[in-house]
Parts: sequence; C-alpha cells; structure tokens
Amino acid sequence: MTLQKALTTTLVLGGLATGSVWAYKHYRHEDFFAGNQNSKSLFENAKYTDSNGSTVATPMVDFEKAATKASPAVVHIKTVMRAQRGATAQIPDQLRDFFGDGFGDEFGGGGSRQAPAQRASGSGVLITADGYIVTNNHVVADATELTVTLNNKKDFRAKVVGTDPSTDLAVIKIEGKDLPYLRFTNSDDVHLGQWVLAIGYPLNLETTVTSGIVSAKARNIGINSRNSRAAIESFIQTDAAVNPGNSGGALVNTEGDLIGINSAIASPTGSYAGYAYAIPSNLAQRVANDIIKYGSAKRAYLGISFPNDQLSEEERTKNNIKEGKGVYVMEVAGGSAAAEAGIRKGDFITALNGAEINSGTELMGKVGALRPGDKIDITYSRDNAEKTVTATLKGNAGAYAASEGKAPSANQLGATFENLGADDAAQLNLRAGVVVKDLGDGILSDQTRIREGFIITKVNGRSVGSVEQLNEALQRSGNSALITGVYPNNPREEYQYALNDLNR
Repeated sequence: MTLQKALTTTLVLGGLATGSVWAYKHYRHEDFFAGNQNSKSLFENAKYTDSNGSTVATPMVDFEKAATKASPAVVHIKTVMRAQRGATAQIPDQLRDFFGDGFGDEFGGGGSRQAPAQRASGSGVLITADGYIVTNNHVVADATELTVTLNNKKDFRAKVVGTDPSTDLAVIKIEGKDLPYLRFTNSDDVHLGQWVLAIGYPLNLETTVTSGIVSAKARNIGINSRNSRAAIESFIQTDAAVNPGNSGGALVNTEGDLIGINSAIASPTGSYAGYAYAIPSNLAQRVANDIIKYGSAKRAYLGISFPNDQLSEEERTKNNIKEGKGVYVMEVAGGSAAAEAGIRKGDFITALNGAEINSGTELMGKVGALRPGDKIDITYSRDNAEKTVTATLKGNAGAYAASEGKAPSANQLGATFENLGADDAAQLNLRAGVVVKDLGDGILSDQTRIREGFIITKVNGRSVGSVEQLNEALQRSGNSALITGVYPNNPREEYQYALNDLNR
C-alpha cells in the first residue's frame, strides 16, 4: 500500500519513527547555557486566587514535604567538551543580541573565532546510595570531563556508565556511599491535573524548585529522532517552569517520588515558554537499570507499524486507514512478537496488560518500558470482536514485507543532487557528501523542512559520498529512510530527516 507524507511510526517495534528536524526549532533540550539577564524583565510578582476570587499568598497545595525530600538527591552536572581541531565557534545573532554589541566585539566582530573547549551545565538525579545518577544523554554526550556537585556543595568527578540516545537517557557514576537518592515510582499512575515539582539547576542557579500540573501524557514531539533511528518518546507534559540547565533533573509528585526525568521544552526562543517534557519514570527506570547491569539499554520490539497520531481525517481516508477505538495496525513484521501472537494488519490494539491504549505514542511508551523476553497481554479488536493474546517481546523488530512498486531513487525525492567537491569537503571538515540542489515539489519538501544546500552525509547511518551511493542507499532502504547531514554554514550541527513513502 502506498503511504503518504510520513504516515507511519514504526514501533519500538521496528524501523523509523516519524518526526522531522523542524521540531528542533520548536522543541529543544534545555541543557547548555545561561547568562545574565535584566532582572526587571525576568522577575515579576506572582499572585494566586482562591475559589472566591480573593488573592492569597500561596497555592493551596503544600510542596514543602516533596521539595525537602527530593532536593538533596538532585545534582548539578558540569561538563567539558573538547573543541574539534580547526573548528570555529559560530555565534548566533540572537545570542549577540542577548548580550549586546560587546559580545560580537569579543569574537572579533565577525561572529566567529577559534572554538575553545566547550563547557555546559545540566542536572541529574541520584538513584542509588553508592552514586549512580540518571540524566539526559544530551547533557553528557561528547563530554571529556564531568563534575557533579551535590546539593550540599560537595564536588565529585564522574564517569559515564552508558547512554541511550533513543530515549535521551544516560547513567553516570560518582564514588560515594550513603548518598541521598530517589526511588522511581509508577508513572502509569500519573494523571492529568496532578500537581508536580521540577527540581534542577537552571541557568547555573543553585537548586531550584518550580511547580505546575501535568497538562498531558504520552506526548511525542520528535526531538529524539535527531539522534536515533528508533527514538522512543512518550513524554509527560507539564507547565512547571523548566529552563536551560534543568535537563536531567527530577520531576516529582507531591510526595517527593520520582515520576520523570526532565528533558525538553517547547519554545521558540530556547527559554521556558509554558510547556516542559519529562521522560516517564517507568521508561527511565528500565533504561537506567539496563545500563547499570549491562552497559546499554536492552530494547524490546513488538513489530508493528501504525499511523501517525496527527493524521488528518482526509489523509486517513486517502490511505484507507480505518477509524476505530485504539491503535490501527498498518503492517506486521514477519517473525516479530506481534506476528507470532496472531496480530494482523487491520486490527485495532485497544489495551496492553489491561490498560487502555488510545494512541500510538502511548503504545510506544508502554512497550519501550519493557525488555526482550517480557510477556505482554495485547487486547485487540478485529471485525468488531475483541480478543486478548499474550506476546513475548523480542530484541528485534522482525522483517517487513517489501513494498509494492519500484525501488526508490534520489530522483523521486523532488530535488537535484550533486557530489560535494573535494575542496568544499575539506573546508567543512567532511570526508564527502551529496548536496541538495534545486529543491522542488516532492518527498523532501512534502515531508521535511530541508533547505537547498543541505549536504547529505549518511542514509540510515551509512556514509554516502556520491549521488550514485545515495541511490544505492535509498534502494536498500525499502519504503523508509533516515537521512543525516549538515548545512554548510554550521557543519558541526547534524540534522536528521525521516522519509517515508519512498516507493510511491
């Protein structure tokens, strides 16, 4: 069946998750930088009203117990990243505006200079008394030096135990004993409207606690797909204030129990604008325990693909996607856990282990919190009859049948391409690549926000250095592909674009 415009998300479950790099400008990890800002514009008095409309000094919920319990276990992580040889630091216009004209002068007035070692700041949560800390992958990625400062101001050198880009989680370790720590609690018990606290070290401040409510669950914002071909996202969305530096910090309930790890914010500017996103504790606990025990996360797969949750009614009708309760199964991979359990194309998955499922993101989050070998009860509807089967999850997704139609090629992407010249490649510190030229109507413009001049360096994680290699890589991709590359004005920043419907 022909699929339109990035229709499917292939679950944990197997293959590429949809989501394009446009999300980077709207959703961003909030880890790396703080500066002095005008206090008059930043700090305003807050007021609360009771049910009669009278102004009161504080909200009716008492957060003191939770803050007192959780704050000692939340740590400040400072990182050093070695600058690449020959690299220059490009200074965005908004940062020059942020600091004033003097900022540009410091960099020679030209907006760039030889990049020094980079320093960044984030947060983490102690989860054992002997010093294991869970944080975000993006906080510690590429770090050459890690310093952890506890709530009591004591410093420790830390080492990375393991990372998992697909969930944006990492575990680091300090040497200590009898350290304060938090236990994970069941994030499935989190409900909309519940009061929560975000605890971390935003903007290089000391321990900071903010409050809010859970405004949504099982959110997929596409941000982890920049670093993983099989990203898992099922975020808890809150309106607790989260800013740069909060990454990796704790989201706790009013009992001070750990329900999530803060990871991203929705913002057009990079600072808090109303919504923050936390990795649910069930997923974070599974990944952290795997990293501590095995050194890496053990991924479980069900082996189905399902429609993007955001599809319009018109797109569903065009592609013969049925309406119904639960998650519509578009494809089942041969040899997968789903296939062996008897799940078929056209079924609606309505519950997992008795818990109702209403979206593909919910399904992804629940399976992502499990391990290969775990058994899961799947309730599904077929021909208006409901049935429950038990599936044993696997460590691979199985194989999807070849899509109808001819093998995809670069010509079908809606652009022309040319090999990156050797001199240009050397100047950009790239080995090779393929330049996107003359972008017109087609898959690239329909499914992504790619711009002309983009240099494709990889397809599905494999390097491509010529148009011929690009064609070969696409032909091996089947119906979906993940292309990776850079823009020439910022060759150190990689972008990834997920493509679907390549066989149309």
